[in-house]
Amino acid sequence: MAKEGKTIAIAGAGSIGCYVGGCLALAGRKVVFLGRGCIVEALRKDGLRISDFDGRDRRIGPETLAVSDDPALALRNADIVLVTVKSGATEEMAALVAAHARPDAIVISLQNGVDNPDKLRGALPAHRVLAGMVAFNVVQSPDGETPFSVRRASDGMVIIENTEPGLSALLNVEGLGVETHADMRAVQWSKLLMNLNNALVALSDLPLATELADRGWRVILADQIDEALAAMKACRIEPARIAGPPPWLLPKVLRLPDWLFGILARRLLAIDPKARSSMWDDLHRRRPTEVDELQGAILRLAQKTGVPAPVTKRIMALVRQAEADRRGPPGLTPDEVSRGPRSA
Repeated sequence: MAKEGKTIAIAGAGSIGCYVGGCLALAGRKVVFLGRGCIVEALRKDGLRISDFDGRDRRIGPETLAVSDDPALALRNADIVLVTVKSGATEEMAALVAAHARPDAIVISLQNGVDNPDKLRGALPAHRVLAGMVAFNVVQSPDGETPFSVRRASDGMVIIENTEPGLSALLNVEGLGVETHADMRAVQWSKLLMNLNNALVALSDLPLATELADRGWRVILADQIDEALAAMKACRIEPARIAGPPPWLLPKVLRLPDWLFGILARRLLAIDPKARSSMWDDLHRRRPTEVDELQGAILRLAQKTGVPAPVTKRIMALVRQAEADRRGPPGLTPDEVSRGPRSA
């Protein structure tokens, strides 16, 4: 796939979308951001600041950013559509792509969970839809801070299906490593295992590095992963090894004493001290979370196979309760999480 002349639409100008799109734009790719609300206003007014865990700190002026809240304008000339909306907005974005994008546009899901590529394929039968996975955290600036900034807060790459020659080379730019994998389903299930921690960050109201450094929280994550691996095994799903320990070893590593975990899992703890999780951000902003696409996916597997998953069920109930309370992240302790929601 030739790099010249290709237009890349970022379908969802949030944290991930702005980081990915910003890196592509800085590398000279033709990028248009589709978004709405205060982020679009901020990009139009003051541009975009991009920084990362490796020390880069770059800025794109508003005069060089193509930003729109009109899906027809943003999508009609796109050769590639990178879908970066939250899972709850997948069907809505798919309808916009179906209505406004060219049928030959390649659509790539860069979303959490394992079901979004299939949702997009079902809604976009005329399009080539590829699965993707973002293996790093992105932190966005507080509301009102200018310019709007996004920071890659951990190491990691973007992984996409290897079915489109030259696509990874087009997307692989400074600050945004992109590689391909032959079995994206296995990659997505592997990422889901670690994404089960998103809920614990949200419930604890702690930065990710602080939460992971506490064995009390890691044991709860390990219990969830054990349940997930049992349900996956019953469904003959084998998660891929992406980086770090193989999936089957993760629970053992997470249960290590703090001092030993700190030595053996340096990569897991190599995180910006301000980084949290997208689920924390959702509770903080009083928005629906993606818990149904994360813990919910494991519970559906467990129900299908008869595998017990009490810890995962408890975590999901606590997140649902926090959503209903609309008071932001509840700041629970590991002991409080182990006891479960008030209604339990």
